[in-house]
Amino acid sequence: MSTALAVYHGLFGRATLYKLNRPMVTHAHREGHLAFFVQGAPSVITASGMDCRVDGGTASAVNPWQAHSFMPGDADGGTLFLVLYIKPIWFLEVGRSAQSALRFGRDRIIVTPQIHRLVQLVSTLLLEDEQSDLFDGYLYELTRECYDQTWQWSPDASPFGDDSTPFNQQWSGVRDYRVRNSIRLMNERIGDELALDTIARDSGLSRPHFYKLFREHAGLTPNVYLNTLRMENAIDKLTRTKTPITTIGLDLGFASQASFTRFFTANVGIPPTDYRRVAYVG
Repeated sequence: MSTALAVYHGLFGRATLYKLNRPMVTHAHREGHLAFFVQGAPSVITASGMDCRVDGGTASAVNPWQAHSFMPGDADGGTLFLVLYIKPIWFLEVGRSAQSALRFGRDRIIVTPQIHRLVQLVSTLLLEDEQSDLFDGYLYELTRECYDQTWQWSPDASPFGDDSTPFNQQWSGVRDYRVRNSIRLMNERIGDELALDTIARDSGLSRPHFYKLFREHAGLTPNVYLNTLRMENAIDKLTRTKTPITTIGLDLGFASQASFTRFFTANVGIPPTDYRRVAYVG
């Protein structure tokens, strides 16, 4: 079974050590996403249709809101990963430069000796009982090393992207008012069982037209976006409240704790009980 060794929430976002042996469905995060192999069998992360093998020599970078999935290399023993979820605003503020907008230039990162050293440092600090004052500094240095490397491979590209880059779409910049309205409604109706059907109707669109229009303007399907909202809401309640897991699931529109656990495991990688057990909020 996939499990968590450590989960740390801070101003930067989340830093985790996961041992994963189960596939993860297509999902997304509003944070920038970095995955580093620590121990076990190589695995594959697929982002925007492109496979990235994650092993001792290669790590994976996923942009904010970029849809991606995971396939483990060892369904029995599992693989240990350092997985980072970096908030773009934190990376921008710590970098103190507009050039620090968090968008990676490519999905593959070559694990240099410096990156390997930082992965080991961050992983070791995650396993300590108390978080070190050095943690955020090492984390930024690791993220920056990876970010800079991805743009070294794309010297003529810009970190700010262009209009053809769907996963760089800022939600406040969605032009179609119907898509903007549907995003607002999803946030308001996060626990509705038939949220997407009613949102399509209330936006004056047929279901097929709604899905097509949303994907064109937002760069991902409404299902993935709504699941991201539910996942974020669940993680927040698991880490910041003592609300029973069954209640969290029911509030998010799931019929039972079992169905909520299946959803959470498929999107986060580990069961909600496991996540709550090891999570630390700094």
